[in-house]
Amino acid sequence: MSTTTNRIGTGGGHWGMRADVLRHGDGHDSSRVGYVELFFDLVFVFAVTQLSHSLIAHPDLTTLVHTLILGWAVWWLWIDTTWVTNWLDPDKVPVRTMLLVLMGLGLLMSSAIPEAFEDKALLFAVPFVLIQVGRTLFTVWAMGRHWPENAQNFVRITVWLSVSGAFWIAGALTHEERTRLVLWVVAALLDVAGPRALFWVPGLGPTNPHTWSVRGSHMAERVSLFLIISLGESIIVTGTAFAELELDATTLLAFLAAFASTVLMWLLFFDRSEQSATAYFSSQTNPGMVAQTAYTYVPFLLIVGIVLTAVADELVLEHPLGHTGTWTAGLICGAAAVYLLGNAFFRRATGGRWSVAHLVGVVVVLAVFLLRDALTPLALNWVSNGVLLAVIVGDVVLGRRGRTQQQPEP
Repeated sequence: MSTTTNRIGTGGGHWGMRADVLRHGDGHDSSRVGYVELFFDLVFVFAVTQLSHSLIAHPDLTTLVHTLILGWAVWWLWIDTTWVTNWLDPDKVPVRTMLLVLMGLGLLMSSAIPEAFEDKALLFAVPFVLIQVGRTLFTVWAMGRHWPENAQNFVRITVWLSVSGAFWIAGALTHEERTRLVLWVVAALLDVAGPRALFWVPGLGPTNPHTWSVRGSHMAERVSLFLIISLGESIIVTGTAFAELELDATTLLAFLAAFASTVLMWLLFFDRSEQSATAYFSSQTNPGMVAQTAYTYVPFLLIVGIVLTAVADELVLEHPLGHTGTWTAGLICGAAAVYLLGNAFFRRATGGRWSVAHLVGVVVVLAVFLLRDALTPLALNWVSNGVLLAVIVGDVVLGRRGRTQQQPEP
């Protein structure tokens, strides 16, 4: 940790104006993920399930665009809260209360996801904006007396979230679906641009990134847990679809293909990327910008890959044989390509080189899409899994070769 965190004063966990609700210390206990944070994550199990089920129920390009926009909002809400709890102590009563309030609002927001572009736009947008702006104002209060430099950062963030929130609400109030889409795209782009613009505000200027004193192990663990949530949702989709089908050899093969894709995605990130990235991230003296790229922007690609894979797996389970439609083939190959690309970006953002195996895998799996007329959905799914497995094997071989070449001669 940088000295910024160590300068923070100590204090009690009461509700008074002098309450100190910040994390303190540099050890493992001070960076551990609290049980209330895990409890908070349960809302996002529901949110991710809502996103995938919406796309399953309405398999078209329009719903895909809607899913990506709503998914970005869900992810941004969660990662912004993770940044806050990286600094605030969830064992303190005010912080715990704040998280429980956000949890209730998040449940309301998630319930509206399937009809967010229809009759439940306000039910989605109002809780979302209340969470974003309310949590940030709470953080301004929490840091005001004990870490004023970062409190000033959150004043800037409040301005940005208020502006984007106005677009979210305006989009919800309009009755034209196309207008709503445009307004919500603008809102999402503002949310994307804020961190990269260092939350520049007229009169206040930009944030100094050196003040983003991040607890690396906490941030890495939280993002990994969200990926586990997404993979868990994939398993739920697969298990539910399989349970409703009659058991035969073809259905069993489709189930195994879906299970294999989930296992391969887990291996690609948790066995090949996560540990070295966490070590790199935790060792940085100024990890704020690393956290912004590797643990704020990039994981969304991984989540999109997982959610789209879950949707593709259900489609294959329901229709494993026959002609492979463009939609099904695009989901199978596109999901794998997005996930591999996300892994490659993550590796690069956490101190590694560009992974040749991952980049080649992206090209190959997109080329596999051209074979859709010659393969059944089930066969195409297994070929896509074969590409993921080849990337893992190639990554291991290239990694060992690189370590061997780096060893000094005796």
